[in-house]
Amino acid sequence: MTDVAKAAGVSQSTVSMVLNNASGARLSADTRARVLQEAMALGYRLPHRDPSLPNALAKQQAVIGYLVDEISTSPHPVVSLDGARDAAWEQGCVLQVAVTRSNPEQENATIAAMLNQPGLVGVVYSTIFTRPVEVPEALLARPLVLLNCHDDRRRLPAVVPSEVAGGHAATEYLIAQGHTRIAFINGEPWMEAAQDRLKGYRRALATADLPFDPQLLREGDWMSGSGYEQALALMALPRPPSAIFCANDLMALGALEALKHLGLRVPADVSVIGYDDQEISRHTHPPLTTLVLPNEEMGRTAVELLLSLAAGERLPRALTKIAGPVVVRESVAGPARTAG
Repeated sequence: MTDVAKAAGVSQSTVSMVLNNASGARLSADTRARVLQEAMALGYRLPHRDPSLPNALAKQQAVIGYLVDEISTSPHPVVSLDGARDAAWEQGCVLQVAVTRSNPEQENATIAAMLNQPGLVGVVYSTIFTRPVEVPEALLARPLVLLNCHDDRRRLPAVVPSEVAGGHAATEYLIAQGHTRIAFINGEPWMEAAQDRLKGYRRALATADLPFDPQLLREGDWMSGSGYEQALALMALPRPPSAIFCANDLMALGALEALKHLGLRVPADVSVIGYDDQEISRHTHPPLTTLVLPNEEMGRTAVELLLSLAAGERLPRALTKIAGPVVVRESVAGPARTAG
């Protein structure tokens, strides 16, 4: 397939779809003809199909299984699913989605049904928040990519957000605006996302030769109420921060409300930056500067890696980290003259 793809000027996934006569692939007749021509020129023996079979039976729809533990309690897994669906369709595959809600019995039954699909290319195994998982053994015999999770030894192909880089980028952006006293309202500390965003925050401070002040680190619970309460506590310090970095947009929303309650202007008196780039961040007052959590790109990447595995390619690394950019809006400015 590598030779055919190179000669035809297409991807290996396209070659696979053409040679397997997968239905649903959005490929032009010219592309199909070119792939078949190059395949025959290179001596590839096309699989024999019984001409007496109805067309619907002669073709086989390529399917990518997508297992996720939950999608209804957060917007993030839905966006990852959208990216995976679009990437699958672009390569002539349909995405078959199953939500298991972490029920082992339901998960095992779902996996058994998926593996019985005649056109199954492989499986994307996803979780709602980043964490280590014990992968069901039945999946290990098929092409498999983990999404937003990883195995304990990090040996299986996995796509995760680059949270350390995200925490670093958000803090670095505040430093670049002139802030030297930057608070961080983090999420629940047992979660990998919170641990890694904190690492990024501390690394950015260290890189800029700014001291880490434990008083400026507060733990929230990802909800707006904790952002509100922790922002009030931070501004009551003898030396309050000139900027607040919140580990998600909901806590940043709470921080904005707390600052408004105190009569402080954002960003004239205090700057605020969030994380996630949820829809609400565009509609706060002022609109919230934040950092993208690249869920859509992660979903797309997981499918692309899965198709590479199915085509027999060897991946250069097991763990793929995806970073998101800072989205500049109106909640960050340079520190007020009176800020410490």
